[in-house]
Amino acid sequence: MYLKVLAMTGLAFFAFASPSSAAMTDAQCEAAFVSADTSKDGMITEAEAARYFAYARIASKPVSGTTMTKADFMAQCKAGVYDEAKVDPGAPLAGSNSFTEAQAKDRILAHGYGSVSGLKKDDKGIWRGTAMQDNRSVNVAVDYKGNVVGN
Repeated sequence: MYLKVLAMTGLAFFAFASPSSAAMTDAQCEAAFVSADTSKDGMITEAEAARYFAYARIASKPVSGTTMTKADFMAQCKAGVYDEAKVDPGAPLAGSNSFTEAQAKDRILAHGYGSVSGLKKDDKGIWRGTAMQDNRSVNVAVDYKGNVVGN
């Protein structure tokens, strides 16, 4: 009986301690940095890569100053800070949304959208606005769980 309880406890610990998705590999992190560093100066600014600064704020890993060094970027990337969350089926979901407008905007930016504007929370608790994706304007929504949906 003791071994059975111990084994089940270990399995439960493993299930809760394991990340839901693996962080990017070194090569993937390197490629992401090279792509983000459009000025090719070895660091990125929020103007170059708003998505990564938004991810850092969401993960409560704010960047000091207006630039992010390659070392900081790589450390956060390898830690899974930039891993995109899966969107729940049926999203956006109605519910009590405690995100501020800035937090909703960060989630939209982190999902690769740009030029977020017109965010307003509707009567179902969903932040709605517009953003740019692939040089076109799209409608975006952020629900109370942080799901980001665009169309």
